[in-house]
Amino acid sequence: MKRRDFLGSCALLSAVAPLVHADAAADSVAVRRYARSLLVDEHGAAIRAAALAAETNYVFHYPFASTPCFLLRLADAVPQAAALRRERGDPYAAPAGVGPARTIVSFSAICAHKLAYPTRDVSFIRYQRSRSATSSGRVIHCCADHSVYDPMAGARVVAGPAPQPLAAIALEYDAARDEIAAVGTIGAEQFAPFFEKYAFKLALEYGALERAQRPVADTTVVRELTNYCRTTIEC
Repeated sequence: MKRRDFLGSCALLSAVAPLVHADAAADSVAVRRYARSLLVDEHGAAIRAAALAAETNYVFHYPFASTPCFLLRLADAVPQAAALRRERGDPYAAPAGVGPARTIVSFSAICAHKLAYPTRDVSFIRYQRSRSATSSGRVIHCCADHSVYDPMAGARVVAGPAPQPLAAIALEYDAARDEIAAVGTIGAEQFAPFFEKYAFKLALEYGALERAQRPVADTTVVRELTNYCRTTIEC
């Protein structure tokens, strides 16, 4: 990436990511606020929490057009505020699950090690329901370099070279409508290095890097990972 493009990316991130503050809608966990974006299906209808299949990989983009996230309905309720640390050592608290049984969580799908992420062609990172030859079950496993994260504990690192947890996506749940919206991030973001590393690829895919960096609007489409990318690598 050219220096001016990288500086532009940093400026964009600074503009849309205000100072961290406590947010009551996200269980008083410190949230870096972005636009509130309702999770919808490919037809524009709101995703219903009750309709999410358990332990299934769903993917959507937030807070930017090209930054993918996982949406997971886990088997058990996710407890409040797991204590975690960023790579530089400062602590933060991960959010509890949302939804009727507090089982729904969301994390950035950009691996914290070398920024592997789900593309239309292939995904090396996914939620793994069952135990495999290389890791236990019910984890997020990046097969690129075998970084393993625990989604029950804020996507903390349980194995592999990743230096910090995946960033969590703060969710709001509307019980009356059974709808879910993304409202921000929690933890260490990878957006600036992501845009820098994949600048050329993203520019080709989106027509211009600026389009890839465009903030998500009031809705974002959720798809099953198997419907989003052609090949999901298992390890």
